[in-house]
Amino acid sequence: MQKIKEILKIGIPIMLGQACVIILSFADNIMIGWYGVDDLAASSFVNGIINLFIFTELGFACGLTPVVGSLFGKNDSRGIGAAVKNGLAVNGAVGITGLVILAIIYAFLDRFGQEPELLPIIRPYFIVVGISTVFALGFNTLKQFSDGICRPVVAMCLLMGGNLLNIFGNWVLIYGKLGFPELGLLGAGLSTLFSRIAMLVVFAAWLMSSKSLKGYYQAFRQARISRKGIRRLFSLGYPLALQTGMETSTFTMSAVMAGWLGATTLAAHQVTLTISQICFMLMTGLATAVSVLVSNAYGQNDLKSVRGYASRGYFMILAVSVFFCAVIWFLRGPIVGMFTDSAEVTAIAMSLLIVLFTYQFGDGLQLCFCNALRGIQDVKPIMLMAFVSYYLIAIPSAYLLGFKAGLGITGIWMGFPIGLTAAGIFYFIRFRRRTTELQ
Repeated sequence: MQKIKEILKIGIPIMLGQACVIILSFADNIMIGWYGVDDLAASSFVNGIINLFIFTELGFACGLTPVVGSLFGKNDSRGIGAAVKNGLAVNGAVGITGLVILAIIYAFLDRFGQEPELLPIIRPYFIVVGISTVFALGFNTLKQFSDGICRPVVAMCLLMGGNLLNIFGNWVLIYGKLGFPELGLLGAGLSTLFSRIAMLVVFAAWLMSSKSLKGYYQAFRQARISRKGIRRLFSLGYPLALQTGMETSTFTMSAVMAGWLGATTLAAHQVTLTISQICFMLMTGLATAVSVLVSNAYGQNDLKSVRGYASRGYFMILAVSVFFCAVIWFLRGPIVGMFTDSAEVTAIAMSLLIVLFTYQFGDGLQLCFCNALRGIQDVKPIMLMAFVSYYLIAIPSAYLLGFKAGLGITGIWMGFPIGLTAAGIFYFIRFRRRTTELQ
């Protein structure tokens, strides 16, 4: 029972922060969906690509959490300050590299098989949201530090404030309120950019001025960027980045394949994917708490607690997922209706909800034990497992079921439960084997 309380103590603030991200995603898609189906379809395509970069870059940032968590378990504030400085250096380089790759992708946007009339909407939105990824990465890097020292409440508050700012900016810039021009989808992109800049600036200011974090800030200022520290963070970060990138690219490829079926299908795909984020983001909050507590216990060489946090965390994640799936199912009509008044989009989205519910078991399993492996700093095997699960199982299954078997968008979505469950089983087996070896 004590471990459940500890998971909830850290997990609830992270879940509330993730809930803010969900609310923002809902607000974005509702506002864009009511502005136009083409804008919603264009948003789905762009966000599929951008989210691939954000989540991949977040994987690098997540390499900081087990290091900070382990050092926090040892009360080593000096080591934490040095780790954060090295983490900012690594993630800064990753962010710049990401911008370069996005610029290259921009030059080939017309080669992705999307409907030609969407390209004039896609291009400016892609530029603005692409630039915002650097600021999102900076915020996430600082968040890994605050989560690692078991202080997730500040990041939660900043996510709440930043998302409210974004929603207000959407209302002003999408529809042209308060004397501003009506910018449609581009307005949503600008609002995202401004809110991410504000969140990063306020977070950094708080970290530098907080009296309770004075020791960490002084250690940060005194620390020097070291090759050894960068190599350690890079060795932890790049496997997580690749794992996250491969998982996210499965959803990106699904958006591309949905686009081959037309703008209406792509819009329905985006609606259902947005709804799915309710379960995913809340499960992620608990999984992050598992990672933090596992890393703390690992730093103290307490392997019994390492296993205890992971096992209890999974059942808590599954319980949260089942509860919210039930809520979504009973309120499916009003929820889908918030996004669009198109009967075609609504019908397709409704049909995809059943598939969405089927992959919650596998998604919860892979989230929990991937984060548990991150907590014990055993991340390199994750790369191969993710490659097999997503690139050799999930994406080929989605294509074969969607197009060769003629199941359309439903077949594409069926690739998710197949790939996610495979990944979850692989991660679980590896965690059990590794913790046994450490005993």
